[in-house]
Amino acid sequence: MANAMEIFASKSIPVFKRGEEEYERSVATPNLLFRFSRPEFVVQPETPSHVQEIIKEAQSQNLKITIKCGGHSYAGHSTAFEGISLDLRRMNIAELDMREKTVVIDAGCQWGHVYKTLINGGHDGFIINGGRCPFVGVSGFMLGGGLGPFTRCFGMGSDTLLEATIVTANGSLVTVNKDDKPDSDKGKLFWALRGAGGGNFGVLVSMKLKVQELRKNDVVAGRYQWFPDSWGTDDFMTTMNNFYTTSWPDQMTIDTTWICDLRQTAGNGVRFLLYFNGDKDEFDRTIDEHIKLPALATQLKRRSLPEKSTRFLHETLVAQWSEETQRAFPTNKTYSIYSSFAFANEESSIAEINGIIQEEMKTFREKYKGEQVEFLVTWIHSGGKASETKPKETAFFWREAKYIVYVTVEWEDKWMERDMRGFLGEVKKRLRPFSLKGEAAFINFPDGVMKAHERSYFGENREELRRVKEIWDKENFFNWNQGVQLPQTGDDDRDTGANAPDDEDFTDKIATQHWRYYETKDFMKDLQELADLGL
Repeated sequence: MANAMEIFASKSIPVFKRGEEEYERSVATPNLLFRFSRPEFVVQPETPSHVQEIIKEAQSQNLKITIKCGGHSYAGHSTAFEGISLDLRRMNIAELDMREKTVVIDAGCQWGHVYKTLINGGHDGFIINGGRCPFVGVSGFMLGGGLGPFTRCFGMGSDTLLEATIVTANGSLVTVNKDDKPDSDKGKLFWALRGAGGGNFGVLVSMKLKVQELRKNDVVAGRYQWFPDSWGTDDFMTTMNNFYTTSWPDQMTIDTTWICDLRQTAGNGVRFLLYFNGDKDEFDRTIDEHIKLPALATQLKRRSLPEKSTRFLHETLVAQWSEETQRAFPTNKTYSIYSSFAFANEESSIAEINGIIQEEMKTFREKYKGEQVEFLVTWIHSGGKASETKPKETAFFWREAKYIVYVTVEWEDKWMERDMRGFLGEVKKRLRPFSLKGEAAFINFPDGVMKAHERSYFGENREELRRVKEIWDKENFFNWNQGVQLPQTGDDDRDTGANAPDDEDFTDKIATQHWRYYETKDFMKDLQELADLGL
């Protein structure tokens, strides 16, 4: 292992061992479920050629690679526990070309890096179709399909991808683009990179995206947290059922989160995040037309302001969502688990879904009264232009979804893990039948214990993705537990039978498996190095 580090160091590739400050900074995680991340070392390439050298050396020494693209994975897929953590954070340059209306982005960029190119240039009236949070990694977002504030206007984030460059399993640098013939190996790879998630076919090192033009220089954006006295009544449920079954215009995006936070005294509520590609008068008319509860309509209009698009990017996407910013830092001392769904918006199913959420929030409050726990159900508004592309035109299959929904359960006391996993497991059992085809989930909101993950994430595209995998990584070097499998692996229903584990069965398994590091011969040495650093 030291030999690999020496080789990287000799080629001026930044590499860090356990106990060094940059190592500890890199492996720190905001989700304490993954608190025992102790890979053999962290390597931080600065150029594509560095990545090539790393992949070639990892191949020759049979070292496991875990790719970290600057953001975070809900299921810990970018967190390394053995081998090499390939941390791309030093590859973080974004170059905007307003003459061509394109932006070239390094794979280690977060959306904050990218949005600054528009902000610093004063380019009002233009948007890059990215994520809601400045700390989301661009690569993972794009490779998984990408849902953003303007998805309904311009399609999935990956629909704006023009070109991508990856380092393949044999260390080759390959560039694919929208003009590659669909039936060619490169064309198939370009298809797969738009929705299959990261870490399947190689290491993405850069990408080129189309810059989108807004209808005006201004956008309207707002936020309102509603804690109604009518929670749980027919009036509240009718309002929310109508809200989710409304045919909103493509220019309007409204994300909502149902909040059940037992650490707060406000009771249950709903958070609304609003984005509108247009002017304030049009926004207000749209709200009045579709929100039938006058008090709610008034607050949504009052709390939404017209802003120059660069100010919107700076304030709304970088500063305003302070709780997301705080959770992105390793000082956050909570454990969290997730699962996701893809819902249509038929009246009958929406009413049942909302009824289940209401019931489960009541159960959560009754069972865990006095605990430091939180249950959230976040509805990300999809549809619009995202649904105009056919499901098999890109790897992202669930085009029919009007809402991508993810459930979060968060807690502070590690002894609550079994209860929290059991609770989320019950929610999943009740909600999964309403997801598209009774199985749909979104790979960018992954569930680490998802059963039959390929069917859930990729739908009817899973077999074609396996064929692409065989073309570009036939030895399965980029192998991880929820990645694209090779064709000979067999159908991915192997874990869905009567003997499949329940969510509760995973209690403490993650931490226990990661703790194996402390049984190695390096234990005392690493402890001393950490002590010397005061860590």
